[in-house]
Amino acid sequence: MMTKQEIAKILLHVGAVTLSPDEPFTWASGIQSPIYCDNRLIMSDPGGRRRIAEGMAASIKANYPETTVIAGTATAGIPHAAWIADILGLPMVYVRSKAKGHGRSKQIEGKVKPEDRAVIVEDLISTGGSSLTAADALTEAGVQVEGVVSIFTYGLESADQAFEKAGLSYTSLTDFNALAEVATRSGAIREESVAPLLDWHQKLKSGTLQ
Repeated sequence: MMTKQEIAKILLHVGAVTLSPDEPFTWASGIQSPIYCDNRLIMSDPGGRRRIAEGMAASIKANYPETTVIAGTATAGIPHAAWIADILGLPMVYVRSKAKGHGRSKQIEGKVKPEDRAVIVEDLISTGGSSLTAADALTEAGVQVEGVVSIFTYGLESADQAFEKAGLSYTSLTDFNALAEVATRSGAIREESVAPLLDWHQKLKSGTLQ
């Protein structure tokens, strides 16, 4: 299985992660962030997406060996779920954030059975909200949710608490600390910017970021 640093290197190589400590990005929540993660760009890199899919498939086999169906979150988790399902030879579905307002008004697209055991595939975990929404929909359909796998996580305490409260585990291929380490070694960020970046992340994790 690839290390967190190797996965972080792929994300940086494909341009999925932009680090800008001096000119931070603004999240939808209004938080000023020195990092912007757009894992959709992985789709455009055949080599990178294959290695990441293989890493996630290996994680599922190691952590959730009884999985019978792969469930991607709409929309960013869908392509990764498809590639993983293909590698593992398993059925795949995807879960909307809410039931669509037309047709058969389904929230889960694809076939699931009450005896199924699903792993949810995310591209990124911040608060964990979309994962837990998908888990609720699958549970309501009678499916047992084994856990969640993602490419990247910010490692927020609020996410850990939300998953713990829901009785759900999650694993990620890489995280903020590994990304900061690789970005520093590669020169993607200047060494003097590392301490402020780590300080920002610590405040974000603990929920004390203003």
